[in-house]
Amino acid sequence: MSKDDGHLIGKFPALPKQERAHQKREALMESGRFLFISKGYESTTAKEIAAHANVATGTFYRYFSDKRQLLMSLLEDQLEKIMPPEPTWVHGDPEYLLATLLAKHSEDLNKLGLHRVLPELLPHDPELAEVITNARLKIHFMMVEVLEQAHQESLTWTDLDLDSVSWAIIAVLEKLPQKEAESGSKADYEKIAKVICRMIFPPEIIEQLQSGEKTL
Repeated sequence: MSKDDGHLIGKFPALPKQERAHQKREALMESGRFLFISKGYESTTAKEIAAHANVATGTFYRYFSDKRQLLMSLLEDQLEKIMPPEPTWVHGDPEYLLATLLAKHSEDLNKLGLHRVLPELLPHDPELAEVITNARLKIHFMMVEVLEQAHQESLTWTDLDLDSVSWAIIAVLEKLPQKEAESGSKADYEKIAKVICRMIFPPEIIEQLQSGEKTL
């Protein structure tokens, strides 16, 4: 989240000035992250977060007004890791580059874990939902801009609707974590990258990009 989205976090009751206080606040944030992921947002209470961090409940309210403020603090500056990555299509082998990007994005998501909380939270938090929507729009516009460049160089399918294919790609990428959770197996990013690239580039163009014969 950018500084412009500070209203999502609100004013903290207090900010730690000493190292010990800072450590307590960090312990509360890590406990909140763990419990939100393992129990769910609604099922987690401030009292449980404090107990998991081995501090009194009053200490929780010394640093956070409620559990939502703690969650927004966790999400701050992490939005890019949660949102689908913006693919780089034509500076080399597009299938390899996209597969590598998707694998790195999945690794970052799993380390953070907070993407699992969003489906529960977004229907009840219109302000956060608006921020997510705006972030998705930004990715869409940037993706369309890159695809337009590729289209002008005659690298894409001639009848490709750039706006539609961009949204289709975003939808596929956003569903990857859900696919992995439901199937119980890790996504094959090479195969997924191949499917996405074939939505955009004719086979002969992919071969030329892979060989370096064509580039943008």
